[in-house]
Amino acid sequence: MMKLFIYIIGVAVMMVACGQKTVVEKTESEQLAERLQRLQQKGYMFGHQDDPMYGLTWAYDKDSSDVKNVCGDYPAVMGFELGGIEMGDEKSLDSVPFTRITEEVVAHHERGGIVTLSWHPRNPITTIDGGGLAGQKFPEGTAWDTSDSTVVKNILTGGSQYAKFQVWMQRLSDFLATLKTEEGQKIPIIFRPWHENTGSWFWWGEKLCTAEEYKALWNMLQDKLNKDGFTNLLWAYSPGMAPDLTKEKFLERYPGDDRVSLVGIDGYQWGTKEDFVAQLDQNLKMLCLFAKEHGKVAALTECGLKNLTDSTWWTSTLQPVVEKYPISYLLVWRNYKEEWFGPSPSKPDAPFFRDFYKSDKTLFLNEIKD
Repeated sequence: MMKLFIYIIGVAVMMVACGQKTVVEKTESEQLAERLQRLQQKGYMFGHQDDPMYGLTWAYDKDSSDVKNVCGDYPAVMGFELGGIEMGDEKSLDSVPFTRITEEVVAHHERGGIVTLSWHPRNPITTIDGGGLAGQKFPEGTAWDTSDSTVVKNILTGGSQYAKFQVWMQRLSDFLATLKTEEGQKIPIIFRPWHENTGSWFWWGEKLCTAEEYKALWNMLQDKLNKDGFTNLLWAYSPGMAPDLTKEKFLERYPGDDRVSLVGIDGYQWGTKEDFVAQLDQNLKMLCLFAKEHGKVAALTECGLKNLTDSTWWTSTLQPVVEKYPISYLLVWRNYKEEWFGPSPSKPDAPFFRDFYKSDKTLFLNEIKD
């Protein structure tokens, strides 16, 4: 009887031990997804592109931010652009040093913020070898160069640009490896490549590749970075806002639930307020329903009104629409001296942005710290 008792105890111990071994620690991206879902219960986060880099009256001042200078707090989300890294350039296509991007990604993570990265690689067929395009907005050789409709096809296996693009992806991978804390921990990142793909202003756009080619492009990059061990990337899929953005349209180039964690749209006001409000309302309604059905996080991944020509825009146009929907965050584009989308102390929209900031539903850095 004693031997039987000992045997039973031994089996029980082994079962507990085996059970412990099956517990899998969540990746950095999975932890980020859970954080986004928790924060979504409180409201929606405000994000700003290149926020700590430059503003309307300053550039590369330590700890500066147009958003902070208006409302007293940093954005909860900061976005940065990696176009140019594929060429080995020292600066991004927005003329920001990549070493500075690394510093600011780490700094925002350390202060408790969330980071999102986009990548607009150059056109591998028409680009000028050797770099030198940083900060130049002419289309030749850039992501906006759509003069050749076979770029995606020629990047894929067997294509004329396949070998070149493998080098480009490796350079991206090498940069992403720098995004870690002093202790060597990977920083969780919302990674948003190949965006606005339902338009045709980028070489990966709808009229420049088939749906199958687009998905193959997505998979090739994702498989490469997964193989390189980037468990910290939360992959975001974000077409552009459109009057016909139905669920069926959204699904045409959707890489799949197993490849996407966040779904978004990029929506700017280029026309009238009425048209923008109507489209944004319809698009967010569709997006949030899609996110719920597919178990994804939803976000307004880019938005804005160029140069804030309506100073009341924050509270009269944007806020009434977005507060109706369970989105994780919205991100407005950068503040550059020639075109800006965020608030600035020197502009008449500043008091209206402060009202936007005071809303119970808007979340800035101090409201999301764990």
